[in-house]
Amino acid sequence: MNETIQIRGKLVDLSTPQVMGILNVTPDSFYAGSRVQTEAEIVQRCHQIIDEGASMIDVGGYSTRPGGTEVSEAEEMERLRFGLKIIRRELPDAIISVDTFRPDVAHMTVEEFGADIINDVSEGNETMYRLVSRLRVPYILMSQQPTLKSMLMSFARQVQQLRDCGACDIILDPGFGFGKTLEQNYEIMNQMERLHVMELPLLVGISRKSMIFKLLGTTPMESLNGTTVLNTISLMKGAHILRVHDVRQAVECVKMVQSLNSQIAK
Repeated sequence: MNETIQIRGKLVDLSTPQVMGILNVTPDSFYAGSRVQTEAEIVQRCHQIIDEGASMIDVGGYSTRPGGTEVSEAEEMERLRFGLKIIRRELPDAIISVDTFRPDVAHMTVEEFGADIINDVSEGNETMYRLVSRLRVPYILMSQQPTLKSMLMSFARQVQQLRDCGACDIILDPGFGFGKTLEQNYEIMNQMERLHVMELPLLVGISRKSMIFKLLGTTPMESLNGTTVLNTISLMKGAHILRVHDVRQAVECVKMVQSLNSQIAK
């Protein structure tokens, strides 16, 4: 199992799970707590993410929620330029992941702001694969496949394509909430440890998603407890990165599961 990724020429160890805090420079992301648009809001949020214990910040300029407003490539770039300039000024050494499925947007964020990771929810394409390979940045490959069997087949094919393009650092994301029914999300969560057959780091992003609030009959605002439960299960099934809105609670999950695992190992 490969449990490291290379960031700016240095190895980042993922054997201790890391927390990635969400910062959306959008007006319409599904969870209002992640939306920041003014300079003061971005400053406050990026410091909050790091101060609460995250090691990575995931910045998005285009909401991928169901029914979200279409955003042009130019608008996405404008939003990201505004946010990334502030984040780099405030936290020049922070590990920044950019949530985008557009190769030109990804290229801009790496070239202009030194974005460290590209987080692509689209399952990618050869243009994106060649870009991240050339730029030598880690790539988060999300699956929208509805079953674990189809996901593993798709991952195997896409990882080979990435490696053929020269990509070195690949992180897998099972894509909870993307292209899956409520039941399928839980079926995949139940068997998620099978994804380790790919021998690549695993990112899980279930924070306040509909698989929680639809099951419980609540809202995203009321979904912190459910998020914590599923983050804990994800860690126990071997997740290396948790992508979350609520950083402090996720960091506590990591500490508690790590303590439990250390006792099991004795």
